Amino acid sequence: MDDLKEQKKALRATAKATRAEALKRHGPMAGMMLARKGLDGIAYRFGASVACFYPMPDEFDPVALYNKLEADGHPLALPVMQGKGHPLVMRRWVIGDVLIAGTWGIKEPGRDAPEVKPEIVLVPLLAFDKRGYRLGYGGGFYDRTLEKLRRENPNLLAIGLGFDELEVDVVPHDDHDQRLNWVLTPGRTLRCGT
Repeated sequence: MDDLKEQKKALRATAKATRAEALKRHGPMAGMMLARKGLDGIAYRFGASVACFYPMPDEFDPVALYNKLEADGHPLALPVMQGKGHPLVMRRWVIGDVLIAGTWGIKEPGRDAPEVKPEIVLVPLLAFDKRGYRLGYGGGFYDRTLEKLRRENPNLLAIGLGFDELEVDVVPHDDHDQRLNWVLTPGRTLRCGT
C-alpha cells in the first residue's frame, strides 16, 4: 500500500506541473472548446441531472460547459463536503446562485439547497488513463461518492474533465478507486474501457 501511495504522490506532482503548463498554453479557450462540444457523443437521458464541480484556480474553467448544460435543460448540482472520510452530497445549483466558501475555500451551495441524486457526475482530475482510472487530489472524496451513487444508480455516468496532456499510460490504482465512463478534454471525447 505504501508503494501505491508513493506512486500516486509522484504522479500527482508531475500531473500538477503538466496541468499548469497546459493551462498556460490553452488558457480560457479550454473551457470554451469544452462547452462547444458539450456532451456530444455520450448517450444519456435528455434532461438528466448533472453534478458539476466548481473549479479551483489551477484548473481550467468549465463554467461555460455548465451554462450550456443548464440552457439545454439539465438540472445542475455542486458537491458539498460532509467531512473527511465521507462521500460528497450533491446539492441543487442554478448558475448565478450565491455560493459559500466550503472546505479548502471551494465554492458550494448552502446547506438549504435541495439534495440531488445526479445521473451524470463531472469529475475533476489530475491524470487519467484509457481504462478510466483517474488520479485525484488524494482525499478519496470522489471515489466514495461515485461508489455510493453507483449503488443507488448502476447507470450513473462518471465523466472526467481535463486536458489531453493529462493522459498517462497507467494510473496507479487499487480496489477502492472508481473508474470513469468517459473523459472530456477540449480536444476529444474518450470512452473509457478495459
